[in-house]
Amino acid sequence: MSPLVIRVSDSAGFCWGVERALEVARRAAADAPGPVNTLGPLIHNPGVIVELQRRGIGMISSPGEATEGTVILRSHGVPREMKEQLCAADLQVLDATCRFVTSAQEKAAGLRAEGYLVVILGERDHPEVLALRSYAGEDSLVAETPADLPEELPSLRVGMVVQTTQSRERLSELVAYLAPRTRELLVHNTICNATEQRQTAATAMAREVDVVIVVGGRNSGNTRRLAELCAVEQPRTYHVESADEIDPMWLRDARVVGITAGASTPADQIETVVRRLREIGS
Repeated sequence: MSPLVIRVSDSAGFCWGVERALEVARRAAADAPGPVNTLGPLIHNPGVIVELQRRGIGMISSPGEATEGTVILRSHGVPREMKEQLCAADLQVLDATCRFVTSAQEKAAGLRAEGYLVVILGERDHPEVLALRSYAGEDSLVAETPADLPEELPSLRVGMVVQTTQSRERLSELVAYLAPRTRELLVHNTICNATEQRQTAATAMAREVDVVIVVGGRNSGNTRRLAELCAVEQPRTYHVESADEIDPMWLRDARVVGITAGASTPADQIETVVRRLREIGS
């Protein structure tokens, strides 16, 4: 029997924004006086959060919990009022927000200032979207699909921004729905380059393999999206946080297994999955 062929998708794993956030955190752990905390999880990967804890980096859920030391703003961004509260306190504030997320926030604020009703394509309860809403205004709408929008829009002048980890397909669907229902529709495509690259490479790979393993945190929006897109091309798609979750039965009758990973998944976690698959397939 031929050994299992394992393919790792191009562009899998850490993106530049995550690398930068981790560098900010590691430098703070080494150099900053006093306690160091992140406001919410720095990135959506449980294994990486454990590593940061080992370095002495704690985590708080609200600005009021920080009384001294350094607070790091997570890569997904934080609501504007939280950032302002931290900056007004006697704390060192390090902003590790991804620049694509910052750009989306600025565009949302600009649309609001120009009088547009802001529609955010994204997951309602995701931290990035909660932060975006603080810039888009309380009357902004959040939708993943047209079904999430009211039948009658409160304004015919609509501006759109997008959670950076969404897919082009969902953006196209929402734009097509909104266009005939508005008099003016201004769309800012704020999907980040890294997300698009990973999605394009992963779906192309999924068409050519027998099984897909997607590696990354279950609380990671971009990793879940990869799993959804791959499953369209290859129904035998499985999302795991660690190699221990892989069931050998998933590989039954498979000759080629493809691996992809979210933008918050480090290389060592991908390599651990590769080693596990080699063990199973040998």
